[in-house]
Amino acid sequence: MSVHGRNRGIGIAAAVAAAAIVLLAAEAAAEDTVNTGYFGDVAIKGYDPVAYFTQNDAVEGKSDYSYRWLGATWQFASAKNRDLFKADPSKYAPQYGGYCADGVSFGTVTTNVDPKAWRIIDGKLYISYDPGAAEGFEKNPTKVVDSQKHWSEVQHTLITDKISKDWHQASAD
Repeated sequence: MSVHGRNRGIGIAAAVAAAAIVLLAAEAAAEDTVNTGYFGDVAIKGYDPVAYFTQNDAVEGKSDYSYRWLGATWQFASAKNRDLFKADPSKYAPQYGGYCADGVSFGTVTTNVDPKAWRIIDGKLYISYDPGAAEGFEKNPTKVVDSQKHWSEVQHTLITDKISKDWHQASAD
């Protein structure tokens, strides 16, 4: 084999390896699209996702009752709520990873949410950036449809941003 053929083979192998790394990173990032705000890894700013359903209220969780799921720490007001969540997290977790549902309905990402600005619609929890947005989201049924339509696009943006940040951080290290 010539030097050029060997180099081309190495280049192809490197390209395949790089593509595999990007695909694995994208897959890992897809599982990690939970809004934990700008700092830390706590979902819904520490509020108990189960309490929205069982107490019809936004209740702060406690670090004593926490559970790791999808790359985030979820906090609960009680061991009972934590155990309910562990048994069926997708039943209680907010839609769109806890990003602002109203923002997602426009195809945008709003990380800064207010856990007290929430609605349960058709058995699903939606969190917004403020009470007015939550009310508007509930009163306009097309927003739920629009947010479902835009979520894959928004999630792709979140994944791309995460991969880019991870790539830049790894390059700096």
